[in-house]
Amino acid sequence: MTTVRAAVIQCYANMPKDEAIDKHVELIGKAAADGAKVTCLQEIFNGPYFPAEQDPKWYRTAEPEDGPTMTRMREVARQHGMVLIVPWYEEAQTGVYYNSAAVIEADGTLVGKYRKTHIPHVGPCFWEKFYFKPGNLGYPVFDTSVGKIGLIICYDRHFPEVARELGLKGAELVFNPSATVESLSRHLWELEQPAHAVANGYWIAAINRVGVEEPLSTARFYGSSYFCDPRGQIIARASDSGDEVLVADLDLDKIREVRDTWQFMRDRRPETYGELAELLP
Repeated sequence: MTTVRAAVIQCYANMPKDEAIDKHVELIGKAAADGAKVTCLQEIFNGPYFPAEQDPKWYRTAEPEDGPTMTRMREVARQHGMVLIVPWYEEAQTGVYYNSAAVIEADGTLVGKYRKTHIPHVGPCFWEKFYFKPGNLGYPVFDTSVGKIGLIICYDRHFPEVARELGLKGAELVFNPSATVESLSRHLWELEQPAHAVANGYWIAAINRVGVEEPLSTARFYGSSYFCDPRGQIIARASDSGDEVLVADLDLDKIREVRDTWQFMRDRRPETYGELAELLP
């Protein structure tokens, strides 16, 4: 049996960047002590969810992939011998910014990154088009020492085409670092992602922030991070408030078991889906 011990970290991060990073480094250490071999952090982990307002001052918090935040996280990955998924505010060049997540191998090597593709811009607290260009790297699947990893960032989870492409590319474990508040999305939080998991036959880990990040917003991030197996069953769940390191053992052999049972990949009819990418609302 191929089992991977994985962790996700949800925590209150409405604080200066250095403090937020220090806090996460401590929590990553707890995940390592529990035997986790791969850990994913929450969306824009190293500070508050600033798209709750529109202010150019936040552009200065963006960093390149070889900036101080990623350099430190590579050291942390190497220290613990752990694969890390690190979402951060990426500066590709002056004035060009992305909502990104990096995959760091257990030896500290930067395997690659994903840039959030679908960018929301809705009130009262999701003004992301003010800060992020839509991602331009497609939907990569990363070969790592713990398996094939795919990434979805927050709003991407509402688009089943993304989940399908990751499945077709062989993803075994899909992480979705998020920042979602109490609203209509609370119902969808435990509906869409288990549906993606069962439709595509892979594990999925959903990570959310926690708490109220005043004065940026009075909305509450409700945590409730979880792991979902390829049958669409949530096997481990965090609380809806408070810092938490959620650890679970993921049986990757279950992917073959589920796919051999349902045979969704065999019974697909891609030759009939040609209009999908051409249809406009």
